[in-house]
Amino acid sequence: MLPAIIAHCDWSIDARKRWMAVAIREGGGYRLAAPEPVGNTADLIERLAPRATEAGPLLLGFDFPIGLPVAYGVLTGLASFRHFLDVAGEGDWADWFRVAAVRQEISVSRPFYPARPGGTLRSHLFTGLGLDAADLLRQCERPAPGRATPAMLFWTLGGNQVGKAAITGWREIILPNRNRIGLWPFDGTLSGLLAEKAIVIAETYPGDAYGQIGIARQPVWSKRKQEGRLRATGFLHRWIAGRTRVNASALLPSLADGFGVDAAGEDRFDCTVGLLAMIDVVFGARPEGAPLPAPVTTWEGWILGRA
Repeated sequence: MLPAIIAHCDWSIDARKRWMAVAIREGGGYRLAAPEPVGNTADLIERLAPRATEAGPLLLGFDFPIGLPVAYGVLTGLASFRHFLDVAGEGDWADWFRVAAVRQEISVSRPFYPARPGGTLRSHLFTGLGLDAADLLRQCERPAPGRATPAMLFWTLGGNQVGKAAITGWREIILPNRNRIGLWPFDGTLSGLLAEKAIVIAETYPGDAYGQIGIARQPVWSKRKQEGRLRATGFLHRWIAGRTRVNASALLPSLADGFGVDAAGEDRFDCTVGLLAMIDVVFGARPEGAPLPAPVTTWEGWILGRA
C-alpha cells in the first residue's frame, strides 16, 4: 500500500523553525510540494489528510528520537516503549518531562538534564541514572564510519542536543495520537503498517538522510549557508532525475535559490532531504533499515532508512 501522503517534518523546540515537505500520491508516483511551515501540531494530521487525492494511509516522519535506550528501559520496570507511552507524564512519571535543574533531581522518573548551563557535566547524568555513556545511546545512535552520531536522548544542553526536541515531539505528536497511529518499528514493518493503519509515524534523521540519497559531504559545505545548500542541490537534482515517478516541479524554485537566504533555509533544506529519503524507502529503493528483534522493536526504535 503506497501512502496517499508522505510528509517529513524537520523538528525544533522553536515552533517557528519547524518546516515540512509533503509528497502527494498521483497514480503510481508522487507530486512534491515546496517546503512549508508545520504550523499548529494539534491539528497537523487533520490538515494533511484532506490534501490526499487518492485513498491510502498517511506516512509522517519526524526528526526527533522515538524510543528509549534499552538499558534505561530496564530501569523503568515497564515492559516496552509502548507501555511507557501510556504512563509518561502521569502518576509516578508526572515529572518525566520536567528537565532536572540540578544533579540531585536526576532520577529514573526525571532523566532529562540540565535545565540550563552552569556547572553541569554529562557525568552527573551517568551518576544519577547509574548508567554509562554507551548505555544512554540507542543502537541506531551509536557511532558508525562516515555517519554523524546523534546526541544522547537525555542530555539537553548544546547545539546538537535532542532531549528538548524529544520532549516537545512526544507531548505534541506521539502521546496525543498514540492510540490511532502505527508507530514504526514498534508495531511492525513499514509495509505491514501501511497496509493496516491509516496513520504511520516514523523517526527520521536528516544527518543520515544526506548519505541515504547520495549527498557528498566532501568538499565540506554548510547547510547553514545559502552557498553551501546551493552546492548540495546538484545532488538533489541528480536524485530527481533518477526518479521518474516523482514530480518535483514545485520544488525547483527552492533548489534554484538554495532554499532561501534567511535562517530558515537550513530547515527547509533538511525537511526536503528527509522527504526524499522517505520516498526511496517507500518505493523499495532502500530498505527501511530496522532490525526486527528486541530491543529495537520493544524499546529503542530506529531511524528510517538507516542501515
